[in-house]
Amino acid sequence: MVRGVDLMAGDVPRERADAARNRRKVLAAAGELFAARGVAAVSMDDVAAAAEVGKGTLYRRFGDKSGLAAALLDERESQLQQELLSGPPPLGPGAPPVERLAAFTAAYLAYVDAHLDVVALSQTASPGARLRTGSHRFWLLHCRILFTAAGAPDPDLRADALLAALTAEQVRHWRHDEGRELAGLTRAVSALARSLAASHDGSSKP
Repeated sequence: MVRGVDLMAGDVPRERADAARNRRKVLAAAGELFAARGVAAVSMDDVAAAAEVGKGTLYRRFGDKSGLAAALLDERESQLQQELLSGPPPLGPGAPPVERLAAFTAAYLAYVDAHLDVVALSQTASPGARLRTGSHRFWLLHCRILFTAAGAPDPDLRADALLAALTAEQVRHWRHDEGRELAGLTRAVSALARSLAASHDGSSKP
């Protein structure tokens, strides 16, 4: 019995290592294909072939292309979240809430712009998909806390409004349809964040 248990326990890490290795291969292949062809032109079959994994494995692990897109974004989102929680100000703690809101808005815009097609896929896979992701709930809570600290009325609504202005589709419209430069757009949305943080008397808390 002990020997059998030991063998079973020894098998688990190998299975987990294989799964982790396959996940890395899939995400690397998907990232390369999306960058080379664009998200719309890449199928799940293309990703499976490039990663040299079975299609069943790919679908079981990620579900569909939107799930694959969400997994690709996890690493960058985690990095940005860590910067918000413990990075240097003004993005991290230590700066006034209004300045932190402006810094978050600029950083989030840069993140969406850098991964536009993949973010768009994850946000539009189904009606309301953007609102159901764990990362969206994190961004929303972060903004609510800062709007509250700034003394802004109705911080929940203002947090929703700020993030709604930074969807992938909106950023795509600004960048590609209107041809706005990222630097100018960053200044504009940072100013929007500061304006939304205004309190009842038109001022904002330091």
